Amino acid sequence: MKALKNYIDKIKPHFEPGGKLSMFQSVFEGFESFLFVPNATSRSGVHIHDSIDSKRTMTVVIVALLPALLFGMYNVGYQHYLSIGQLPQTSFWTIFLFGFLAVLPKIVVAYVVGLGIEFTAAQLRHHEIQEGFLVSGMLIPMIVPVDTPLWMIAVATAFAVIFAKEVFGGTGMNIFNIALVTRAFLFFAYPSKMSGDEVFIRTSDTFGLGGGQVVEGFSGATPLGQAATHSGGVLQLTDTLGNPLTLSDMFFGLIPGSIGETSTLAILIGAAILLFTGIASWRVMLSVFAGGFVMSLICNWFANPDIYPAAQLSPLTQICLGGFAFAAVFMATDPVTGARTNTGKYIFGFLVGVLAILIRVFNSGYPEGAMLAVLLMNAFAPLIDYFVVEANIRHRLKRAKNLTK
Repeated sequence: MKALKNYIDKIKPHFEPGGKLSMFQSVFEGFESFLFVPNATSRSGVHIHDSIDSKRTMTVVIVALLPALLFGMYNVGYQHYLSIGQLPQTSFWTIFLFGFLAVLPKIVVAYVVGLGIEFTAAQLRHHEIQEGFLVSGMLIPMIVPVDTPLWMIAVATAFAVIFAKEVFGGTGMNIFNIALVTRAFLFFAYPSKMSGDEVFIRTSDTFGLGGGQVVEGFSGATPLGQAATHSGGVLQLTDTLGNPLTLSDMFFGLIPGSIGETSTLAILIGAAILLFTGIASWRVMLSVFAGGFVMSLICNWFANPDIYPAAQLSPLTQICLGGFAFAAVFMATDPVTGARTNTGKYIFGFLVGVLAILIRVFNSGYPEGAMLAVLLMNAFAPLIDYFVVEANIRHRLKRAKNLTK
């Protein structure tokens, strides 16, 4: 590392103003700050000094995402070999390798497209390159089905970075969560590739690995997809081979779904990392789960199960299925697009949980309601903070008047 640092210091003058490569100063600074902690210090106008910066924050979030990502890779292979009837004789590492090879290209495409646009925008504006997309580039592949074509991910990522981030001023200025805008674009532009029974499980081979014929009776429907299409009577969720699903199956995550969203256990491990390091707000997380739990109970009590079959799902089942837990831990806690006041965080999170279950239960066309719930509340987060601040001002004025009497 010392030799690399010496080399970076040696070529640095070429990228500074007046150097022959000064037009690429933003790119150089981006790579330098990614590899090493910058030695620049603030000289004036600073009120708070802290050891944390955006690079460290993004690094912690990526570490927190790893359990869900690694499990998602394994689950991709698990569901594939289950679908072709070769699961019992297939080793753990073969299963994981299949999923790794299926997911890795999506990660590469998301980063190449997203970072390419951010580097270009920074050069045009003569700004420093921010680290915001380090997390978005990891989130995007984790919230899409495994069979989403790479070119669709590239188009959707480009749309989200340009129209939901760069036009607002870049990192820290966006109103909506970038990863969820990517998923929303895919969902509405290419609905056949984001829903149905054929997109969440890869039944074909990956780079020649895992070829075989799908077994008789196989179904690629996700549990939420089954609930959305249920025609009446008692709802019984099953796995891809028709075996009944238990709550533990849903909690551990060996079920069909988007790559990183199936395992509630892996997501909760990530939540523990974010909370321990102080990166994410426990107020938002707790409120999302509370809102989902309360709304699920209300649906259980009052919704007609023959008309709205998803209302039969218990609160714990609702929380363990789909992207609810993932949204609560990694999406709703985005400090840029969520509420910033403490009281506002409670309100924001609670409404995300309520809306996610409402959409999931009462609109079968959107069986996964967490995405739309977070995006909708992103739009209302500034309004929530405004009313919280105004209420606090009125309270303080009233108290001040009482003290002067």
